[in-house]
Amino acid sequence: MTVERRGLIHDGPGGRFEGVFAWDSAIDGPRPGVLVIPNILGQKEEDNEKAEALAALGYAAFACDVYGQGKRTERGPDASRYMDELNADRILLRDRLSASLAALKAQPEVDAAHTAAIGFCFGGKCVLDMARSGLDVLGGVSFHGVYDRPDYDNVSPIKAKLLICHGWDDPLGKPETLVALGQELTESSADWQIHAYGHAGHAFTDQSMKGSTVPGVAYDERADRRSWQAMQDFLVEVFA
Repeated sequence: MTVERRGLIHDGPGGRFEGVFAWDSAIDGPRPGVLVIPNILGQKEEDNEKAEALAALGYAAFACDVYGQGKRTERGPDASRYMDELNADRILLRDRLSASLAALKAQPEVDAAHTAAIGFCFGGKCVLDMARSGLDVLGGVSFHGVYDRPDYDNVSPIKAKLLICHGWDDPLGKPETLVALGQELTESSADWQIHAYGHAGHAFTDQSMKGSTVPGVAYDERADRRSWQAMQDFLVEVFA
């Protein structure tokens, strides 16, 4: 196994976007591709490492950028400024996700007919919006995502299979919002499943949140490990 990475810059709505593509160069020929969508902070090294972990599983992965080249944030009062712009324009968000997916599919290591997406926090919302809008992925995994619906109608049926990995104590995803998501996806005839992890909150996969004192927002090793395994099983099924 020889996992490699390269920078990937592409055009999209609003300018240029820069992410990192990872693949195992010891594997010959195209293989399924996975889009990795970052959290509130935007594209960063943690996302690149997720892409490399997926490459080690035999996939090709693109840790994408939906904010724009050079637009990144850090934790603090302005952390959400780029996310807020896209939350206010879900059509633009959809179109940027479409451009990111097209960039993934265009890589020679990727079997463009077999792609999926995973996302974290805001990225989890993005995964759901990809499915809601009918972007061409076979499946999507949302890790501690956000579940509010966009201001456009879902496609019906939603063709992408969906796995939602949720921390039960997540203050951004109260039980009633989780029930509403299940009802929404059922109404859209989606093939969906929700895994809820007891005593875990928001950001349960984010190791930078170890020791967090923010109520309901912290890394949780068990939920991280269990959700990553659930994702692996899900991708095997999706790409079968």
